[in-house]
Amino acid sequence: MGRKPDAAAKSYYSGGGGGGASSPRAARKAPRSPVFLGTALFVLGLVSLFTGHVVTDADWARIRSRWRSKQHRNYEPIDIWESKYSSMYYGCSGRSADFRSAVPENSSTGYLLIATSGGLNQQRIGITDAVVVAWILNATLVVPELDHHSFWKDDSDFSDIFDVEWFISYLSKDVTIVKRIPYEVMLSMDKLPWTMRAPRKSMPEFYMDEVLPILMRRRALQLTKFDYRLTSDLDEDLQKLRCRVNFHALKFTSSIHAMGHKLVQKLRLMNTRYVAIHLRFEPDMLAFSGCYYGGGEKERKELGEIRKRWDTLPELSAEDERSRGKCPLTPHEVGLMLRALGFGNDTLLFVASGEIYGGDETLQPLRKLFPNFYTKEKLAGDDLNPFLPFSSRLAAIDFVVCDESDVFVTNNNGNMAKVLAGRRRYMGHKRTIRPNAKKLNVLFQTRNQLGWDTFSRKVQKIQRGLMGEPDDIRPRQDDFHEFPSSCICLRKPGNISVTT
Repeated sequence: MGRKPDAAAKSYYSGGGGGGASSPRAARKAPRSPVFLGTALFVLGLVSLFTGHVVTDADWARIRSRWRSKQHRNYEPIDIWESKYSSMYYGCSGRSADFRSAVPENSSTGYLLIATSGGLNQQRIGITDAVVVAWILNATLVVPELDHHSFWKDDSDFSDIFDVEWFISYLSKDVTIVKRIPYEVMLSMDKLPWTMRAPRKSMPEFYMDEVLPILMRRRALQLTKFDYRLTSDLDEDLQKLRCRVNFHALKFTSSIHAMGHKLVQKLRLMNTRYVAIHLRFEPDMLAFSGCYYGGGEKERKELGEIRKRWDTLPELSAEDERSRGKCPLTPHEVGLMLRALGFGNDTLLFVASGEIYGGDETLQPLRKLFPNFYTKEKLAGDDLNPFLPFSSRLAAIDFVVCDESDVFVTNNNGNMAKVLAGRRRYMGHKRTIRPNAKKLNVLFQTRNQLGWDTFSRKVQKIQRGLMGEPDDIRPRQDDFHEFPSSCICLRKPGNISVTT
C-alpha cells in the first residue's frame, strides 16, 4: 500500500526511516479456506431444501466474492487509488414492474409543500425523502423550498442550484411534481396550507396516519424543517426511488456543472489523478463538537463563546469526545494519515472547505506534506466571483470536484461526506477513505514515540475496511444515504473482471 516517505513526512518523527510499506502479514498470501467454502455450500443447500429457493449463480458468486474480498481486506496490500473488486458491482435503481406509477395531479390526495433545512447536502437529503413521502401519500409534490434562514444565509432557490426541469421530468413516472400550486386552486381553498413538522426518522405509517388525513382535508400541507424526517429503513422499491432522486434527478444547473468541470479539467492537466479532501474545520463546527484542538486558553474561550449560540447543547468533556472518535481530524492529522497510507508529497490535492479555524497557520502542516495544494478559489480566480455571495452554490462546485476525484477523503462524517460516499459507491465504488477517528486518535497521541515505518503500518492496519471497498465495515446504525445497498447489484459471474 505504501511508498517511501520524503523528508517532510519523516520530519515529524524521530528515528523514522524506510517507507510506508504494508506489514509482513499483509504481504503474505491469503490462505484458502475450503472449510468456509464447504460450509457455505452446505448452508445454500439447506436454503434450497427448506425454502424451495433455487440457489443461483449470483447467490454463489456473492458468497465467493464476499469471501475473496474479506481475504483481500485482511491480507493483501491495498491499491490506494482504486479497488480491484469494484467492477463486480454496479448501481441499480430501476423501477420494479409492480411499482405504482405517479398519480395525476387532478387525482392526487393534495399538494405537498416541503421547506428544507440546513446546508446544501442536508437539504439534498430532505429533497430526496420528500419525493418518497409524496409517493407514499399519493400527493402532488411542489418543488421544495430551500432554506434561506439558517446559519448559511443563502437566498438561492431550487432552480438556482438544481436543474428543475430535469428534476420534474426524470421523476414524472414516479411522482407528479409542479413548480407551484395553481392559482385557481389557491383561490378555491378556504384556508392557507396547513403547516406541521414530522418527527425525525418517521416511519411511512406516520405519514399515512397523521399527515394524509390533514392533507386530504386541507388540499395542501407544508412539512417544515424537512431533514432526516423519514426513516432510513424502507422497503427496496422505496430505497430505489431514493436512489433515482439522489443520483439521477438532482442534477446541478449548467452554470454550476460547467464551473465544477472547468476546475476538474485544470486539475487533470496538472496530473492524471487527484485526491479531494472535504475538510470540515470551521469555527462553528468545532465549537459544536465540544472538542479541543490544542490552541490553549484562546481556543477554549473563542469556541466556548460560539458554543453559547446553542441553548440545548449539553456539557461535554473534550477528552471523552476525542476518545469516542467524535472529534474531526485536524488538517495536519489528515495529511499524516494520507502520507502513512502511501500518498507521496507529489500527490495533487484539492481541498474543499469553508472558513478554517486558525486560517493559513492551521493549514500549513498539510501544505508542507502536500505542496500541490489547491482550492476552488485558487483554481478559479475571478471566474468564481458570480458564485461568491451564495454558500450553497459554492458547496455545489466543491461537490462536483470531489465527486470527480480519484480518491475522496473526509475528516468528519457530515452530510456532504455521507452523500458523496453513497454516490461514489453507487457509481462504481470509487476510492473513498473514511478515517477511523477513534483508533487514529490513540495512535496520534503516541506518534512522536514511533518511527515512520511503525506509524505507517499501524495507520494502514487501522484503515482496513474503511477505504471504500465493496465490503467496507459498516456502522451499527448505518445511514442509507451513505450505504445505498438496495441500489448496488452484483454482476453476473461471466461479466466480472477483477483488476490484478
